[in-house]
Amino acid sequence: MSTTTSRTARLVTAAALALLAAGLTACGSPSGGGSAPPPSAGAATDTLTMGFAQVGAESGWRTANTKSIQESAASAGVDLKFSDAQQKQENQIKAIRSYIQQRVDVIAFSPVVETGWDTVLQEAKRAQIPVILTDRSVDSTDDTLYATFLGSDFIAEGKKAGDWLTKQYQGNTAPVSIVELQGTTGAAPAIDRKQGFADAIAAAPNLKVVASQTGDFTRSGGKQVMEAFLQSQPKIDVVYAHNDDMALGAIEAIEAAGKVPGKDIKIISVDAVKDGMQALSDGKINFIVEGNPLLGPQLMDLAKKVHAGQEVPKRVVTEETTFDQAGATAVLAQRKY
Repeated sequence: MSTTTSRTARLVTAAALALLAAGLTACGSPSGGGSAPPPSAGAATDTLTMGFAQVGAESGWRTANTKSIQESAASAGVDLKFSDAQQKQENQIKAIRSYIQQRVDVIAFSPVVETGWDTVLQEAKRAQIPVILTDRSVDSTDDTLYATFLGSDFIAEGKKAGDWLTKQYQGNTAPVSIVELQGTTGAAPAIDRKQGFADAIAAAPNLKVVASQTGDFTRSGGKQVMEAFLQSQPKIDVVYAHNDDMALGAIEAIEAAGKVPGKDIKIISVDAVKDGMQALSDGKINFIVEGNPLLGPQLMDLAKKVHAGQEVPKRVVTEETTFDQAGATAVLAQRKY
């Protein structure tokens, strides 16, 4: 091979290598300015990702709440990662930590109990992932651990129940024996509904809670505890149940004992789910305080605002009402849950 031929070959080879390098650079970056760093989670899309840790499926109210959240997320274009804690705090904490590792945009959850959340919420705060509390709050001295709390005023719910009962026995000084079916021990609605009711009946000394025990917000739990109350208490005038499912279980126990619910024993409940409203319309329950489970639309709106860095109220209270028999009958056909 001649010197001229060799030099020509080297020039062709160098040119080919230069073109190859330019092609590789262009593939690495649309601008040809070098390879771009890997995108952060969520950078490739505007879709908001929410991790939601639900309490469980312990009642009709909770089932309606879950459905509202899932349907609202789909309607709002929110990518929802959902977990069911089966009423165990350790499962919720595990789910929240998983959401932190996945780098979701927002975490929301309904705490099983009030206490024991500071550590995992600090982890979310360090990861700069905002947290929204729904339905139930936490007992913490540091309210910077969550962005907002969306839910009912449980103390007000208990007070509404107690106010109604006080009016029913106004002017009557005869002793009234009340048994109370509490929700899950340590849960915010159980603590607050008990307190609100006690505060409301305090001015009527003849109204006395003679027995109080947890039915864990379940129908089977309400039935079991009511059966025990009927055996242990010589006289029961009123049942105050912290939710409809426990009230419905109590009705089964009362009927099995040969008594008439709503007449022989008055029943007051909280929630206003469809089965409870049917029992109220039928006269088996006497009064229900509404606890609205349809929090999904408000939750999605708050999540988008929080993610965008907008100011939101620290406390968002849901609007709720009360029902007697006539009120329940009037709205039963249109009831969504």
